[in-house]
Amino acid sequence: MYSHIAKSEGTTTEWRCQSTDAHNVGVAELTTSFASSFGFGDIGKVMGLLHDKGKEQVEWQKYIQGVTGYNEEYANIKTGPNHSYVGAVIALKQYPQIAPLIAQPIAGHHRGLYDYCDYIEETKRDIPQDVTIDEPISYQFPKLARLERFDLHHIVRMLFSCLVDADSLDTEAFMNPEQAKLRGSHATMSELLKMMENHLQELKANAPNSEVNRIRNYVQEQCVRESQSEGGFYSLIVPTGGGKTLASVLWALHHAVKNHLQRIIIAIPYTSIIVQTAATLKRIFGEDNVLEHHSNMNPDDIKDEELGERLLLATENWDYPIIVTTNVQFFESLFSNKRSDCRKLHNIAKSVVILDEVQTLPLDFYRPIVDTLNTLQRVFGASVLFTTASQPILSGRIEGANPKASFDALSSVHEIIPDGNDLHDMLRRVALKFMDGAKSYDDIVEELSKHQQVLCIVNTRRDAKELYGRLPKEGICLHLSRMMCPTHVADTIEHIKTALKLQDGQPLRVIATQLIEAGVDIDFPVVFRQEAGLDSILQAAGRCNREGKLGICTTYVFSLGKEHPLPPGFITQTNNARLNMGQQHDWFAPEAMSCYFRQLHSRVDNFDSKQMQELLYKPACEFEEAARQFHLIDDQTTSVIINWKDSMKLYEQLISQGPSYDLMKRLAPYSVNIRKRDFEKLQSMGAIEEPFENIYAVTNPSFYNADTGLTIDNQWLEETFII
Repeated sequence: MYSHIAKSEGTTTEWRCQSTDAHNVGVAELTTSFASSFGFGDIGKVMGLLHDKGKEQVEWQKYIQGVTGYNEEYANIKTGPNHSYVGAVIALKQYPQIAPLIAQPIAGHHRGLYDYCDYIEETKRDIPQDVTIDEPISYQFPKLARLERFDLHHIVRMLFSCLVDADSLDTEAFMNPEQAKLRGSHATMSELLKMMENHLQELKANAPNSEVNRIRNYVQEQCVRESQSEGGFYSLIVPTGGGKTLASVLWALHHAVKNHLQRIIIAIPYTSIIVQTAATLKRIFGEDNVLEHHSNMNPDDIKDEELGERLLLATENWDYPIIVTTNVQFFESLFSNKRSDCRKLHNIAKSVVILDEVQTLPLDFYRPIVDTLNTLQRVFGASVLFTTASQPILSGRIEGANPKASFDALSSVHEIIPDGNDLHDMLRRVALKFMDGAKSYDDIVEELSKHQQVLCIVNTRRDAKELYGRLPKEGICLHLSRMMCPTHVADTIEHIKTALKLQDGQPLRVIATQLIEAGVDIDFPVVFRQEAGLDSILQAAGRCNREGKLGICTTYVFSLGKEHPLPPGFITQTNNARLNMGQQHDWFAPEAMSCYFRQLHSRVDNFDSKQMQELLYKPACEFEEAARQFHLIDDQTTSVIINWKDSMKLYEQLISQGPSYDLMKRLAPYSVNIRKRDFEKLQSMGAIEEPFENIYAVTNPSFYNADTGLTIDNQWLEETFII
């Protein structure tokens, strides 16, 4: 009986056949290895041995021989019987006490984890008579601390991850052995630590003995000292300029070596910070040890073809020493039911997880996110480090707007920098000034025009475009918003950095949305920030006098109340939380941030807006429905390909070749996400093309402005229609 059949390489007549038993044993060995990292090795073995028992069906054997061309007698059989449910049914009969842990992953190992009722229906079937039922094997259930309600769905999903990765790898090893050879062989945590220490020694040898560098050295020394503790939750609260990126990785490497952890996973909210962080880490550790995994990453950009293939393969299962990814990729995978999303999850176990800019975690999902982190640490042996200049409240009781919203968060979070060190005071480079009264666009433009180099950050694309349009066009005037495609944004940020370094005396004025305020390494002498939450204001202040060379500079906070009120929703909620704090604060002190988050939490009606508790915190888990509901960004936008630089060459390939994963990845940096009303307006103007279902493009160059990006109000086109 065969599981896989393939032609021998270079021949047309010789066949290679992998028996079902050989495949099941191979998968069992890998699943055992993966699940052993969190104590479930025996259960992993059972899953592997049972997962493809259904392939023993005579009709499935006819199908595999016919569809591969191995036996022309069965060439007319194009589909085989469902085989996944068979192993699940056997598991239910042979291992009733732990059946859900085994049967759910087996039943869904091709189509994904089921909702409970669908799973029950799927496993009501009888075991086919032509399938042999082996004697059950003995197993040892791991000794775990008391499990919480929210642990079970993650245990099932982790076991599912072990199974589908093992299944994929064993299949790949047989069907595509040359590709399989590209996996693995990376540096160990100890080797990476040595690379980091060498890099830091070189930096210190060439660095001036400045106050900022002394503070950075202190932060690194403290990270090394605190890294020797047991696994748990840690935080690194370092003001902008304190070198938290390198310090956090230094802590993670020491901590991983001490606690025998397998990899470092860095989750970041914004792709702009990911690209910057990954580039820094690649310079230290080499590209063959750092995996950058996000939607704008294109393996084709890597000149070494074999390395590009290895990186692409590694995005499937995160089998890499250091992974830099998005919050969306990290958390949505942990709530997904899909094989492709979940395949990498088992490699989060026994890892160091660094959550950068942790204050950006959405409050709508705060409870399931915090509960998930709790499970990753207690059950799967991960250590979690929170890094930010604006630490939210993550431990103790989270108090919402009503008792039903409140919940118990993490039991404790250990701060690496001791209380009383006042790093925010030692690194103080900026003073906040809250401007009196409501302002108009022209008022703000007048203020900006008084400064030679100034950055102004606003809350919406509309405000950014209005202010940019009114700026006097002298010197360099630049605009940044998500109406510009990612390539355009990246080019503009590089333009800003170059102009700041030149210091040639000509004005440089930049109007931007919030995309620039977190983690983008730019340094303006003056920053203006539209009113918002305290965390956003401090992030904006981090773009002001970043290197501390200008004494104390000013970040001005203003209202556009003469033009319009703040948009309803989260921005207004965060601004009101800040206003309710009063004015008597050292805004940069950790105490102010704690006060702000308490105010913000008190305005939240529900920290679990999509009811993950109802869907998953029970034995009868609704995996598929939860995956549909859990999206960190409630994205009501549509992605459209735009006409910018080389995008139309790629678009022509799309038209001629049809969509493919590779081609769509290459087009992603030339796409803009727009709201429904803007999409409909472009449609009404005939600007939208749909070459394939749900793939949209605006190819007319008049709809993409070299300064501001995608143009919804195309006055020139409207005038043409009138004529």
